[in-house]
Amino acid sequence: MQSSATGKADSPRPPAVGTGSAVDRYFRITERGSSYATEIRGGFATFFTMAYILVLNPIILGSAKDKFGDQLDAVQLVTATALVAAVMTVIMGVGGNLPLALAAGLGLNAVVAFQIAPLMSWDDAMGLIVFEGLLICVLVLTGLREAVMHAIPQPLKQAISVGIGLFIAFIGFVDAGFVTRIPDVAQTTVPVQLGTGTLSGWPMLVFCAGLLLTIVLLARKVKGAILISIVLMTVVAVAVNELADVASWGLTVPELPDEIVASPDFGLLGNFDLFGAFGQVSVLTVVLLVFTLILSDFFDTMGTVVGVTAEAGLLDERGQVPGLGRVLLIDGAAAVAGGAASASSATTYIESAAGVGEGARTGFANLVTGGLFGLALFLTPVLTTVPMQAAAPALVAVGFLMMTQVKHIDWDRFDVAIPAFLTIAVMPFTYSITNGIGAGFVAYVVIKACLGKAREVHWLLWGTSVLFAAYFAIDPIEQLLGVK
Repeated sequence: MQSSATGKADSPRPPAVGTGSAVDRYFRITERGSSYATEIRGGFATFFTMAYILVLNPIILGSAKDKFGDQLDAVQLVTATALVAAVMTVIMGVGGNLPLALAAGLGLNAVVAFQIAPLMSWDDAMGLIVFEGLLICVLVLTGLREAVMHAIPQPLKQAISVGIGLFIAFIGFVDAGFVTRIPDVAQTTVPVQLGTGTLSGWPMLVFCAGLLLTIVLLARKVKGAILISIVLMTVVAVAVNELADVASWGLTVPELPDEIVASPDFGLLGNFDLFGAFGQVSVLTVVLLVFTLILSDFFDTMGTVVGVTAEAGLLDERGQVPGLGRVLLIDGAAAVAGGAASASSATTYIESAAGVGEGARTGFANLVTGGLFGLALFLTPVLTTVPMQAAAPALVAVGFLMMTQVKHIDWDRFDVAIPAFLTIAVMPFTYSITNGIGAGFVAYVVIKACLGKAREVHWLLWGTSVLFAAYFAIDPIEQLLGVK
């Protein structure tokens, strides 16, 4: 995909070009074919599609107990989650100049809550997150993380974007309740189903109406289609909730709040012990835990950055992300910030694609998204009234937009087509960006080697594929080493 961005990828700051204001020149708003209004819409769209993390992260972390039976305070977790998201999203916008928002990473927070915390105290667990983030920053500063991203063949980069498109659409369907897991007690081998077997209830009607509204607005090329849909369907949801007997909306109930302003509680900030884990478990266990965190954080971010940037049309003529070194360093720093605030590792969010789908092309959109997270510190009752049924249609629509890149893959070349297919398929089927990237990498290396084309594979891909093989086989490795 052709890029409208120019200049070196890692210049100290975006070069001042164009004839607009200083802000326009710094963020390259006009140069990238955008406008202030478009960036603002994109910033709002991204916030509303990821605002659920303000509810979900405290639920995941707050529901778990550490080794000593202690739990984290839910109100303090909301504050920590919003603060880290606000600060790091703004820093990414100013320093990376890409519309990539950051917040506590789903999946990573589950690892912290249910795998790490039971082995040690919360302070020790969050110290491991800080430690992991620092190691990622070292990988960035040595150039290794960026080199790995540059070593990925273009067809696999395109496949990552397509796979993320399917994954994010699946997330939208699942979060809205349109697709649900069939209970284990059911006598069937089918893993998922439509709704609860049928589509029923007012929340489902809101989602379906929102999805139809979104795709119609997109088909008519209405500016602000995604944001318009989110706002209108939130209003509808609030009205439905007031007038109808709704059993459950899920995590976020669309009801008028009793209060507008809520005081933030910063009690969790700074509660971490960088090396405390070493006194609770063996060094080998610490190494394996950190390895799992780094691998997941490393490649989730890689997939998200490549996929979203490609969708925005900002990859350069070599298929590389502009300012990649800065972007990756900020992402690593976000992991450190998340651990230091006890909000778990913060990472780049795939929901940023919603803002890109709305037209965002620069870091200016991040100022809006970050600002809204900042407001959420005080206005959580208002800003968390958007139910997932109103926001999820945006994820499905963005999934379609990202899926269109599948046309760039040469499906007649099996040596790249098969790894691309596995990358695309494994992401949604295993609910993991990292798993999809790993499957594609390993398949690519194995096929090239078996075809006598091993020299075509960059040495970093060989090394990364070996790590992924170890990642997939982590359970037997742990048993072999006596960790389990």
